[in-house]
Amino acid sequence: MATYEFVLMIAPVLLVWYFAIRRGKKPSEPTTWPVLGMLPAVLLNLHRVHDYATEVLTECGGTYRVVGPRMDMLFTSAPACDPANIHHVFSRNFSNYSKGPEFHKIFDIFSDDIFRAYFELWEIHRKTTLAQLMHGDFNANLQRNVWHKVDTGLFPVLDHFSGARTDLDLQDIFQRLAFDNICKFVLDYDPCSLRPDLPFLPCEKAFSAVMEALLHRHVFPEWMWKLQKWLNVSDERNLAKAAVAFDDFIYPRIISGVNVLKAFEKVYRERNMASSNGSLRDFLKDTSLNLMFAGRDLTSTCLTWLFWLVSQNPASETKILEEMEAELRLKEDKKFRFFSAQESHKLVEMYLHGALCESLRLFPPVALEHKAPVRPDILSSGHHLHGDKKLIISFYSVGRMESVWGKDYLEFKPERWISPSGKIKYEPSYKFPAFSAGRPRTCLGKEMAFVQMKTVAAAILYRYMVRLVEGHRVSPRVLITLQARDGLKVLLSKRNWI
Repeated sequence: MATYEFVLMIAPVLLVWYFAIRRGKKPSEPTTWPVLGMLPAVLLNLHRVHDYATEVLTECGGTYRVVGPRMDMLFTSAPACDPANIHHVFSRNFSNYSKGPEFHKIFDIFSDDIFRAYFELWEIHRKTTLAQLMHGDFNANLQRNVWHKVDTGLFPVLDHFSGARTDLDLQDIFQRLAFDNICKFVLDYDPCSLRPDLPFLPCEKAFSAVMEALLHRHVFPEWMWKLQKWLNVSDERNLAKAAVAFDDFIYPRIISGVNVLKAFEKVYRERNMASSNGSLRDFLKDTSLNLMFAGRDLTSTCLTWLFWLVSQNPASETKILEEMEAELRLKEDKKFRFFSAQESHKLVEMYLHGALCESLRLFPPVALEHKAPVRPDILSSGHHLHGDKKLIISFYSVGRMESVWGKDYLEFKPERWISPSGKIKYEPSYKFPAFSAGRPRTCLGKEMAFVQMKTVAAAILYRYMVRLVEGHRVSPRVLITLQARDGLKVLLSKRNWI
């Protein structure tokens, strides 16, 4: 029998079989294939995994089970008309949800830091960090340090590119700025990665490589990425190189008794943690890496998407400038300057704060959260969870659901964060989980991040006109942190009053 005759005979059977297994499924819902499960649909949509997950969750009620070879995950975001599952996991039944053993395998590059830590160690990290952030002169020092980096690092770089009339990647600039600031805070060392020559620092660039590989570990079956690790290829090779870069950068700069690490060293010695957490040097390295990751990616990611969203909505830029001039009295001399702690509080009541919140709603820096129940549980949506099942919460999807944010949920509207009285509206964290959700796990660096983001955003918007390079497409990259796939290529020109 000729090949084409065989194809003609078998094709109708395959079509009938395909439509049979698709019966009752929603348009975006993945097909469940024999042996492979839903893995083909996942791989086909990997380049847009966050948007694909949002489509499936929206069509299927906010919670959906994804199965495949050695893969069984429950994705959730905002079932029905309320993000009740997030509230249940992060607040009502918080003590029952840890990161879980699967998470520890995936995030092994972070050793025993706060991302992977079991509850006791996590609580130690959190209390120690909180004590540093609550120190009396912390906010004043933070504002001075951020402004110093803006004045001596950011402005010279942006002046260089605006003067040369050449484009630059604003995302790269924000990552360097955030990296320098967090290194100064954690290690009391400024690597000066933000310079006009844009030097290559392996440690600073390693963070993005890590985030891509870790997202793939969530999606691919464990045997697949473990095989890559054994062969030392692809993502796993990048992870290994990143681990070396982190070690080479951090270990030489761990100085006993310096800055924030002094508090962690004290806790380590008081609690006699050597038996369970290795040497003091390793403990401080892991702690430093954790804090550096949080400090670099949250602020740089939010600022990147803020400037992209503002570039698509010119009216919002005008509104921000008008309020800055009015609130900070910049009309008097037209010169943007360091503003005091009292003046910085005025920025909270401004359109700029709402614009930052909109950026965080649409593009939360951490798109996915991984959980596992200690004991079997039933979510608010009625789904059962056992200890061997992974729960993936899509923060990205929560900000893109009509049931949560209304019919204009895809619009960039800073006004949605401003009340009729002109004050900032605050949404519950399970509806706006950009800084995690629930009081126990809310990001400690939230206020620190807003200080940096407002200072940097205000400085750039007032000093420069920022325009997207013509033809440059911007979309999320496949990472755990929502970086722009090809950066944010812009052209700068100084404003008339500078």
